[in-house]
Amino acid sequence: MKLSEIMSEKSIFMGLKSNSKRQLLQDLSAKAAEITGLDERTIFDTLLERENLGSTGFGEGTALPHGRFEGLDKVYGFFAKLNSPVDFEAIDGKPVDLVFLLLSPEDNGADHLTALAQASRFLKDESMRQKLRQINSAQEIFALLNK
Repeated sequence: MKLSEIMSEKSIFMGLKSNSKRQLLQDLSAKAAEITGLDERTIFDTLLERENLGSTGFGEGTALPHGRFEGLDKVYGFFAKLNSPVDFEAIDGKPVDLVFLLLSPEDNGADHLTALAQASRFLKDESMRQKLRQINSAQEIFALLNK
């Protein structure tokens, strides 16, 4: 599975102005709801519940919030680049400015894990993070995902 298979240019959000982890999750939930048809509050509550188990901020300014949902027919990926980093309680204590959100069907664990692994590899690559921070258009980010 390639990241480009679970995303489109419409699922890339540039210049988010969220100023806290909670607001960021709310903003992402609203945008994901428009694309997936899921209820915005359901998405937010699920993401927050997952964050309460332990932060999905895994270092170097990146986070990978995720959740599994009844009613989804496939995995959806979303990428967000923030205007200013926010405290995400990341493992290294650094604020987050690059976020990859994954929403998966409740009963499809294999695809969920595969997508998490792909997104994680993408965000852990230092040269990829540098490119993402320099790019200022959804089209360019989507092209990078397709490489």
